Amino acid sequence: MHVPIAPTFRASIAAALAGGTLLAAAPAGLIAQTPAEEVRSLAEHPAVQRALGFIEGVDPRTIRELIELTQIPAPPFMEEARARVYAEWLRGAGADSVFIDEEGNAVAIRFGRGGARGSTAGGGRRTVALSGHLDTVFPEDVDVTVTQRGDTLFAPGVGDDTRGLMAVLTVLRALEASGIETEADVRFIGTVGEEGLGDLRGMKYLFREGADPIHTWIDVDGSGLGRIVNKGLGSHRFRVTFRGPGGHSWGAFGLANPAHALGRAIRHFQDVADTLTRPGPRTSYNVGRIGGGTSVNAIPFEAWMEVDMRSVSEESLARIDAAFRDAMRRALAEENALRRDGPEIELDLDQIGDRPSGEVADDHPLVQRASEVVRLFGGEPQLARSSTDSNIPIALGIPAVTIGSGGIGSGAHSPGEWWINRDGHLAIQAGLLLLVSEAGLAEPVP
Repeated sequence: MHVPIAPTFRASIAAALAGGTLLAAAPAGLIAQTPAEEVRSLAEHPAVQRALGFIEGVDPRTIRELIELTQIPAPPFMEEARARVYAEWLRGAGADSVFIDEEGNAVAIRFGRGGARGSTAGGGRRTVALSGHLDTVFPEDVDVTVTQRGDTLFAPGVGDDTRGLMAVLTVLRALEASGIETEADVRFIGTVGEEGLGDLRGMKYLFREGADPIHTWIDVDGSGLGRIVNKGLGSHRFRVTFRGPGGHSWGAFGLANPAHALGRAIRHFQDVADTLTRPGPRTSYNVGRIGGGTSVNAIPFEAWMEVDMRSVSEESLARIDAAFRDAMRRALAEENALRRDGPEIELDLDQIGDRPSGEVADDHPLVQRASEVVRLFGGEPQLARSSTDSNIPIALGIPAVTIGSGGIGSGAHSPGEWWINRDGHLAIQAGLLLLVSEAGLAEPVP
């Protein structure tokens, strides 16, 4: 069965045949194919066609389960309930091994045949991963009930990234239903800690020293079809706390004031950060949260803020980080110098986020394959930079991209988040094709 994917899909296949670039029938090893040619050849394989048809056919089930999974809360550091359900679904989809690791990631392994493409240069087994993240940004008191108005689903987290999790699960089901085997082992993963203060903890665990190696990473995050993140946006995040004894605003006047120190710290930091972020690689800074104090007529015993710094360049990020630390210490010294009584205040600098940056070259085979997959399904590839789970493998020199989960949506990280299933199956089909092109189709396939 040939599956009608998008108007441009058939046209591209026909053009490739007419131009002699579709080399599926060529004996393996005789004619070198470009990554794009490999993808086009693979798209016409009968087993792949069966898998693509399966994905479209089960779309109603995918949407029903998207709603069900969205309504399982997964606040930061509290992803356990969703992970258990997701692991059971992965097990039911036919994975060879399913478990929740020590960090909380839900991991399913589908073993490959381990042939030439499924082996590493050193002779070990090659592994390709397809993932979405389990966590949302919303605390546990946020209502995650899905409501539907017309063709639109409304709920916090429905798109980011519950839809990505469903794309990963549906690809596994399609591989099983179509009888596709891969040369490489494939891991289907729901990660923890992608959002906010999670600081990519699930990914840092998966890629820790001594962990079983993952050789290619394909992440599914964000709606749509065309966006391909092959560049990681690095960030440093801090919680800054100035602490002192505190006291009455009149009776204890003269004590060093943590709130005054915090104000100085922000001013000193911005003065230098502004000069660092105007020229050179794009870099940003933000004081996102501020707190402290007990009353208008009390010298606070502490004042705190949370600060985010980002850059496309590791060197620029290091420079603004150093300037930030210097500004904090300068504010501390100046406030203590002004005190008339009592002990000095203290400064705590707690780094709460460290996401590395890096790039996979635009002409890397993985990026080329991802771009061709997008074209085959009627999209226009848009290479992008963002902060996603892919930051970790990219920074380690491991090929990785983040692709979309399909449909259209908006309002991510807000209670009004929404998603519409507008040809959403196309992105899942694209994810399957990219995955199989990276893992290698094991022949013969019945």
